[in-house]
Amino acid sequence: MPTNLFLVRHGENYANLTKEFSHRRVDYALTPKGRVQAAQTGDYFRSMPIAAVYASPLRRARETADVIAAVCGLDVVIVENFREINVGVLEDQPPTPENWALHNAILRAWRSGEPERLFPGGENLPMLWQRVRTGYAQVVQTHPGEDIVIVGHGGVIAMTTGLLCPEADMATVLRQENFNCAVTHVHATMGDNGPVGQLSRYGAPSKNSR
Repeated sequence: MPTNLFLVRHGENYANLTKEFSHRRVDYALTPKGRVQAAQTGDYFRSMPIAAVYASPLRRARETADVIAAVCGLDVVIVENFREINVGVLEDQPPTPENWALHNAILRAWRSGEPERLFPGGENLPMLWQRVRTGYAQVVQTHPGEDIVIVGHGGVIAMTTGLLCPEADMATVLRQENFNCAVTHVHATMGDNGPVGQLSRYGAPSKNSR
């Protein structure tokens, strides 16, 4: 039976307001709004038979996962592989329009057939997928047929869902914004080359995730 992966983007944190790049050094807590979003997301999962809650090590993801896990009577398992995209030297730069234009140009290149384009000092898409795929494989192998929450990041979810779910029409899917605490649902199994998923829904609001 497939594992039900519920990929949750973390609640609002202060980097969402300051527009800072945040992979490792920049690591803010949830805002008051983000804490409300996390509580609403916990309620969303309250009646589901969630077997485990995993999270990125970044604070915004851990704090969101803590709330969900508490509702489900579980502890949070931290997995380094689910950390946000490594944007390299951009994290040490101010969030200027020029730096965001570079960031967005690299993501567009990944989506349009240039996956090897590298964030200076950071990752390209194959590097990102290699580490995230390893995390998904760990979860699917550990929890066959179970319902699992993974709290992570918008960039990772947007850039790797199409690789996890090769039949998904990501050009259409990504027209929908993945707001804070929105839920992406994937049915995943282990194939010969790692985890393979079928996308059920992308970026569904857990309640009021904007």
